[in-house]
Amino acid sequence: MTDSNGRPLAVFDLDNTLADTAHRQHFLESRPRDWGAFFAAAPADPPLAEGVALAVESARECEVVYLTGRPERYRRDTLEWLARHGLPEGRVYMRSNADRRPARFTKLEILRRLARDREVRVLVDDDELVCDDAERAGFTVVRARWAAKSAALEEAQEREGRT
Repeated sequence: MTDSNGRPLAVFDLDNTLADTAHRQHFLESRPRDWGAFFAAAPADPPLAEGVALAVESARECEVVYLTGRPERYRRDTLEWLARHGLPEGRVYMRSNADRRPARFTKLEILRRLARDREVRVLVDDDELVCDDAERAGFTVVRARWAAKSAALEEAQEREGRT
């Protein structure tokens, strides 16, 4: 069912799609990983110009929403970062603090829930597994390949369900 009164949704990931996490990825390279420091450093993320431009452009025709694997406890930092960098206002869907499932499961679950009431025009995400699963589920995907990849971050996304 689609809400005919609502504009379609453009769904954007944050880390390495809109926010450059390169300066904080070193917190994930040691064992144990320092998740507290990794997320605490997020307010200093520089914006990724390609992602920001796409979000601003998408806002012309779509309602922009944000779908991140960041834990809920970092909501305030996340909202302040989005506002500080001029991103369109929109709902922010975050992982519950105790949810450790891989991002491809949590994000696809939320995408399907959003699609019950609205057209999801596009998902923009850097996580290849999230993108693969979303495409298999019938969603249009833009793969955010404009940030430097981190093996530690990719492993954390899939195996540890942290971002």
